[in-house]
Amino acid sequence: MPTTKTHAEEHQEQWQEIVADPILRDLPYKVETNHRGQIVLSPHTTHHARQQKRIQETLDALLDAGEAFSEWPIATAGGTKQADVIWASETRFENMEATGEPPTLAPEICVEVMSASNDWDEMEAKMALYRDAGADEVWVVDETGRVHFFADEELEQSDRAPDFPDTL
Repeated sequence: MPTTKTHAEEHQEQWQEIVADPILRDLPYKVETNHRGQIVLSPHTTHHARQQKRIQETLDALLDAGEAFSEWPIATAGGTKQADVIWASETRFENMEATGEPPTLAPEICVEVMSASNDWDEMEAKMALYRDAGADEVWVVDETGRVHFFADEELEQSDRAPDFPDTL
């Protein structure tokens, strides 16, 4: 009896094709796919890149037994998304790796840095996708540098990284 692939598994297969394509591999843009599998390109500003680095360095300084990375792909039901910054424990990395490439299991923390091309509707959609994929928390850094922490609802501070500043 044939098995039915999930949307996330379909997005994993498509992502492998994108990663293998020499034309797409070296684009200077953030590459994601939407729920239809269409490629979405987002150019970064230097401010965006600096915010990502600050977040990554702060997470690595505050949290032990895990690691932060930028531009981490996650195959979701709504396409493959690349969280601007993630943090995951060693155990979560092992569990994510077991789901395939890119993983269908999200890291414990996913962070999105907003820019002029983003709006809160897009952020809420990504938050839902990351949470559905297993993220404990999703953080959104708005254009003023304020960090918004979300789990089931907006939090005053992160439960995972309570000493993380609320403004960058």
